[in-house]
Amino acid sequence: MSKPYVLGIDIGGTNTVFGIVDARGQVVASDSIKTRKHSEFDKYVDELHTEVMRLLKANDAEDKIQGIGIGAPNANYYTGTIENGINLPWGNNVALAEKVSRAFGGIPVAVTNDANAAAIGEMTYGAARGMKDFIMITLGTGVGSGIVINGQVVYGHDGFAGELGHVIVKRNNGRVCGCGRTGCLETYASATGVARTAREFLETRSDPSTLRAIDIDSITSKDVYDAAITGDKLAKEIFEFTGKILGEAFADMIAFSSPQAIILFGGLSKSGDLLMKPLVDAMESNVMSIFRGKTKVILSELKESDAAVLGASALGWEAKYRAEVPAAEVAPANLPVVE
Repeated sequence: MSKPYVLGIDIGGTNTVFGIVDARGQVVASDSIKTRKHSEFDKYVDELHTEVMRLLKANDAEDKIQGIGIGAPNANYYTGTIENGINLPWGNNVALAEKVSRAFGGIPVAVTNDANAAAIGEMTYGAARGMKDFIMITLGTGVGSGIVINGQVVYGHDGFAGELGHVIVKRNNGRVCGCGRTGCLETYASATGVARTAREFLETRSDPSTLRAIDIDSITSKDVYDAAITGDKLAKEIFEFTGKILGEAFADMIAFSSPQAIILFGGLSKSGDLLMKPLVDAMESNVMSIFRGKTKVILSELKESDAAVLGASALGWEAKYRAEVPAAEVAPANLPVVE
């Protein structure tokens, strides 16, 4: 029997990355196309098919793909569509799963949003392997999340549950969020949130800081990190402020689902003790006593360069499983064991 593979596809606002993944979670080969090159979704799918088939042929995998998993902004696991994809050029209610499956000759396709894909990838290949209850938090431009309870991703009745980046952490005079509300966690604990905090601190305080040598509107979270590791007091306080808010939010999340672990992924998670120490201190100080000391905060074990493809590919195995098992027996993210 030929070695089985799945195809993982991660659709981002700028690039679409795709890769061939084996049952051990090894990315055999990957490539990418520009997401926004085609304003018509059908033409986008045509280019995706052409480039994927070229990759499959180059790796002797043309007839070995068992399933396709796709992670995309606002992708709905239940309907297989992208709904209100404001960062994508194709409008609303895009029939993502149906059209990609048709283009690839009926290979089963499963889709979800990028944060849920990351959670499934972590459960299948990474730090959450063997865990049934955990929360995946992605700290990037925004704050994404995937909640797993009893081995299943929480999708809610409409497919959009788990937006922990949009829990409100500041009710009065909170920062305006891209979602239209104010005070969301994302506005404080993302990479862009750290940059906003830096600007606020620099404008309202007189502390000396090497950050003052940078144009205030151009400051990034990396600038703050670079300053902090050299001992810059203000930059270190920015991370303490960020970690405290994140830790307090985690304490509330623990009360909701009592996870075994909260797993962090994304550029900001690599800040080490600058972020982790105030985060864990605030979490343990604010969590209910019955939960204290029970939830670990750990980093993702997925390689950053492969994480998007791996997360999506884990859905490919689920798509294969769903195609083989009667619908009544399939539950969301009820994944087979991948050896």
